[in-house]
Amino acid sequence: MAGALEGIRILDMTIWQQGTAGSVMLADLGADIIKIEEPSTGDPGRGVRPMPQLDGLSGYFQALNRGKRSLALDLKHPKGRDVLLRMARDADVFMTNYRPGVCERLGLGYVELTTANPSIVYARASGYGREGPDREEGCFDVLGQARGGLMSVSGEPDVPPGYLGTPVSDQTGGILLAFSVIAALLHRQRTGEGQEVDVSLLGATMALQSFGITTYLMSGEVPGRLGRSGVGPFWHTYQGSDSKYFCIGMLLDRGWREICDVIGRTDLLEDDRFRDFRDRIGQRGQPLVPILQESFATRPAAEWVRLLNAAGVFATYVQNYEELANDPQVIANGYIAEVPRDGGEPLRMLATPVTFARTPVELRSIAPELGQHTEEVLLEFGYTWDEIDALRKDGAIGPKPA
Repeated sequence: MAGALEGIRILDMTIWQQGTAGSVMLADLGADIIKIEEPSTGDPGRGVRPMPQLDGLSGYFQALNRGKRSLALDLKHPKGRDVLLRMARDADVFMTNYRPGVCERLGLGYVELTTANPSIVYARASGYGREGPDREEGCFDVLGQARGGLMSVSGEPDVPPGYLGTPVSDQTGGILLAFSVIAALLHRQRTGEGQEVDVSLLGATMALQSFGITTYLMSGEVPGRLGRSGVGPFWHTYQGSDSKYFCIGMLLDRGWREICDVIGRTDLLEDDRFRDFRDRIGQRGQPLVPILQESFATRPAAEWVRLLNAAGVFATYVQNYEELANDPQVIANGYIAEVPRDGGEPLRMLATPVTFARTPVELRSIAPELGQHTEEVLLEFGYTWDEIDALRKDGAIGPKPA
């Protein structure tokens, strides 16, 4: 069965993560993603943590570039630029996360591409947005987390602000970029109009905190970092007797009696310190945390998860990546898929976690080698073998020795 975006052709001039995270999702949905790479070394993400046991493959690069085709093209060469503009005539989307101004200096800005194809969708993943005094400043995920406010509300209050441990700004920016591309394609289908769209790391990081930032805008109160202890006993992690952690997540005045029943502490229902709902949540509920922890330390975490859920209290495990990869729920929903690999065992990868009844999500292939599809793509866009040979002799296409 064809994917939802089958027949959509995307010129993907993105590197690292923010842009590539968006285009790989579109590839999983069936779009033809042609990755435009610098012909000597390609996307710098290729070199992130290579694994010798897998012939030097990078998990980072594979996760962000599977299912794409690689075209090695020197865009600083006039003929290389001409190749891309010629391809743009028959493309639906152009994607880039180069800093604002770079594509324009290469002669590949919005004006140039829409001159070649007025209906093309020009999608840019930026650092700080398309407007403003810092629009051309460089930005990586950690800077998005910092400037976007996320570090100010994350972690423990008595330690310096720090990185969250995973590139959430990049990934969220990629998701929003894919979302914007699909919305722009729908608009084009209705009107015939292409357009430029921009998703920034700054804006994506802010989107992660929508209700928190909106609450500040309405109240004027600047929140701090609550840490593990600041959210109350029913939005909290506890440790079982096996040293493993589990998490309780309950809202409103629900589950209190059930928790007391499960841990065998119905006497807490009569404790004046915890009689009122507001006395059991937030900072006022902190004295309850060590009391619950004392009870939870008597049985393994998995047993508490089972007992609490059976009683109607939402609880689950705190899992590391190994446990997550073998979670029956993850496997049943296809959140991890096997991707075929020529000459080797299939690679397990995290899939795009959406399901369609009629247009399946498919991880079609591992990430391409640098320039693997150069001739194939150019032939599809009408170039002859003689023209391709001439481009190679001129140095406009690669791959080239690093």
